[in-house]
Amino acid sequence: MASRSALSTAPGGLRHVGSKFRDSLFLLDVLYADQYDGEIFNQQLAEETEENFYKGAPPNWLNFHTSEHPEFKSGFIQRDGFETLKNQIVEKSKLPAVSAVKLFHQPGSGGTTMAMQVLWDLRKTFRCAVLTDSTSDITKVAKEVVFLYTAGDQGHQNTVLLLVNDEHVLDKLQDSIMLTIAEQEIVTRMPVAILLSCVRKDVLVQKGPVVLQRVLSDAEEKKFKKKKKELIARYGEKIKLFHGFNIMQSNFSQDYIKQACEVFSSVRKANRPQKTQLAAYLSLLNAYVPGSYLLESQCLDFLNPHGFVHGDLTVKELMQPYGDLIITFQQDERSERKVRMAHPMIAKCCTELMAAAGVTRSDTARNFLNNFCKYAESDEFPQCVLGFVKDMLTKREMKTEDPVNTSDSKENQERFSRLILDIHKMEGSKQSASVLKVASKKFKLNPFFPQALARFYYIELKDYNQAEIWAKRANERDPQNSFVADTLGQVHKNHLNSKGVSTKPREILQLAEKAINAFKHEEQLADAEQEPDMNDDSKTKVFNSRGLFGFLQVCNILYDKLVHQNNIWRDVLTQAVSLCSVLDTLGDNKIFRFNDLIKSLRPEVERKCDFFDKYLTYSKLNIEKDDPEYISKDTLHCHRKFVGDSPHKQVKQKIAEHMQKLKQKLADTTAGVLACLDREHTESDLKEITTWWKEICSSKNPGIAVVNYIFAHIILMNTGGSSPLKRKPFTTFREKIPLKLNDPPEQHMLALLLYWPSGNEDRCIFDLSQLIQQMHCSYENTYKKHFRLRYLRPLFFLGKGQELNRTIHRKVLEMLFYEENQETKPDWSYNWRNENIFKNSAVQDRLLKVEGVVRNYRVYASVGGTEIEVEANLQRSLWRSRKVSFYLGFTIRGPVAFDIQTKTEDKGPSGGLLEARAK
Repeated sequence: MASRSALSTAPGGLRHVGSKFRDSLFLLDVLYADQYDGEIFNQQLAEETEENFYKGAPPNWLNFHTSEHPEFKSGFIQRDGFETLKNQIVEKSKLPAVSAVKLFHQPGSGGTTMAMQVLWDLRKTFRCAVLTDSTSDITKVAKEVVFLYTAGDQGHQNTVLLLVNDEHVLDKLQDSIMLTIAEQEIVTRMPVAILLSCVRKDVLVQKGPVVLQRVLSDAEEKKFKKKKKELIARYGEKIKLFHGFNIMQSNFSQDYIKQACEVFSSVRKANRPQKTQLAAYLSLLNAYVPGSYLLESQCLDFLNPHGFVHGDLTVKELMQPYGDLIITFQQDERSERKVRMAHPMIAKCCTELMAAAGVTRSDTARNFLNNFCKYAESDEFPQCVLGFVKDMLTKREMKTEDPVNTSDSKENQERFSRLILDIHKMEGSKQSASVLKVASKKFKLNPFFPQALARFYYIELKDYNQAEIWAKRANERDPQNSFVADTLGQVHKNHLNSKGVSTKPREILQLAEKAINAFKHEEQLADAEQEPDMNDDSKTKVFNSRGLFGFLQVCNILYDKLVHQNNIWRDVLTQAVSLCSVLDTLGDNKIFRFNDLIKSLRPEVERKCDFFDKYLTYSKLNIEKDDPEYISKDTLHCHRKFVGDSPHKQVKQKIAEHMQKLKQKLADTTAGVLACLDREHTESDLKEITTWWKEICSSKNPGIAVVNYIFAHIILMNTGGSSPLKRKPFTTFREKIPLKLNDPPEQHMLALLLYWPSGNEDRCIFDLSQLIQQMHCSYENTYKKHFRLRYLRPLFFLGKGQELNRTIHRKVLEMLFYEENQETKPDWSYNWRNENIFKNSAVQDRLLKVEGVVRNYRVYASVGGTEIEVEANLQRSLWRSRKVSFYLGFTIRGPVAFDIQTKTEDKGPSGGLLEARAK
């Protein structure tokens, strides 16, 4: 049965496309508006497809077409959240650009089926498609989405409704789609795409609008009873094998599942035939990696290792008496047939039954790796299966009670994969290590299995020698990967941390040196990964800061352990005294060999703390997520320990005392000054900081001190405080404008803040476009490689006041929002994502509304009759050309437009509700 090829258009018509269009989409499975229309109905094929689905195969488009045919009466069952999900999507179609809807579902609850069912129902409203491989290059996916959106020329565009099974790609995909639209200069007259994300969560306690769990409501139970009668009338006794349907119809009854899996109760550990082993492999894989499968050709080869002729017997027939619990299916004509268990709950039950019979999870995993994956390094070994094995053994699930508002991923991530954790819990840690060791040896080029094994050795078994061996082996397999290199540093760091109070200083220093060297190597690799001459992957890879942070953690541990033994170490590590001068007191002359290491610690700690000062002040993980709190906490502790009370001897005595006090207040850098409000410094603290910088400005070579003094004064004014304003620094700074490209971005930002006109009609005494361009270049040279793919925090906003009073710090706005909403723990991340903070009247009263225009996916501020291009906080705000107004914020890269709103008098070319609501 062939498929038709017409796409829906926004006016409600159809636009036919040819084979050239169909063949150009490799990553999207497109559901055409006229799919199967006008074709002769094949009753036999329809029944076979329906049978396979109810037995447990994933749905395909033919299932939905079949369900609408009169022969099949009641059609597909709609679960309770179906209409809500559809309505959410329709509401999203009133929003601009690209938006997302999330469907949370437990494995086996029918989440993917419901999502595809929604697409089928909306295929004539939107251009519907499924992303077939979420691991693909996001840029390529975005191009295919845009190609699908524009198919049929300008007058026949239509919004793409795309089903995505990986929620982690949503943000990148949304941004990439809008960037693609902008690059191709496409004029959009409706939203470009709505991303429907199916989020699979094993444990759901979220009570959101659409959450699908393994439990039926009373209304759903009635629907399933009615459907069961219909299926019995059509298929008779065959329905006993419809496990996918029967599990749901029985309200996910454990009794039904146990009865269906009873055949596995007779399994014995010894002398298991090939079919029993294959059933065990499929069960283990499907229980721990929902949606996984093995290829039918692989299964046939395994069941028939010596090439015996079995005629035309299928895998299902060769697998009896377990064959009724497995399902074979083909998702599309281009793909190979696949084999999996009929339901993840059946897979889990079979795994448990076999474990009870002595066929443990670790036995099954080892046998699977040794026997089924014996050609793992062959080019012909399916990459999909390698991916499933990798997920089963190394993918660490998120521990969270709320799948919508997840907190930091690192803090909530399991230590190991679910399978490794279950083996550890039920069979012991040595069995977990054994499985990972087999995988490490079987996949000889893969670095992630030995990496996981090294982590298991140092976290669970406390065997640091073995951990070191396997961490080094992982490094050898991917010597340029900084994230893999991190494991060796973690091994040594944890080994150091495990040492008791009686450990000799020499041994502590030896371990610290090994950890520090490993983290320094990781830092070098991370820097190299970001260089422009690296492969394209560097453009999509976040900078790895773990090496720098690991160094600080080691220094924290080293300091605590040495100072605990002898307080003299405090002065040695802070360089108040030299190691040589106290060797006799410390009682071990041999530790002098660590003198170079010890001398390097304080300056290195200051350098890395300075990095994190900028990293955390200027940027964050992404627009919705802050960095883990322990990063700033550990960095702060390390800084305080090593800065001590004595200044560097290299610093001139005249300003040394002030600089030391600033270091202790964490305000000795521009980033430190800008973070004062985030660190909740009091007005008294800020007055002292401002005074110290003012005094440093009086030195012969003030350098950055002028900039820091002005920023400190601005921060102080943001708290309502004041101090005598010294005009000379302002004169000194103004004489430097226009700044040079090699001046730091902080100086460029200050220039923009000081000289941006106070109103839309005022002219600037400097060329604003030139100042912004210079700031962009300075940012590219200074911070881009470290902040790549991170969200740049707004540091200041343009307010309604005059001179310095008009520069409003972000923290002031957050506190205003907090006070009015009386939230105990406001989620600032989310408010920057949806820009709700700008709906607050107190915030609006403080900020200056800037007028401008959106044109060709760029936003311009109107200043003194000139249009000045600025960035947009949300790319989706640029989806339509129009006159706008917005609030102007400043990041370390330059000015940014926030809360872009269409001016009310501008109705746009087609007017209407959609345009009026567009940002």
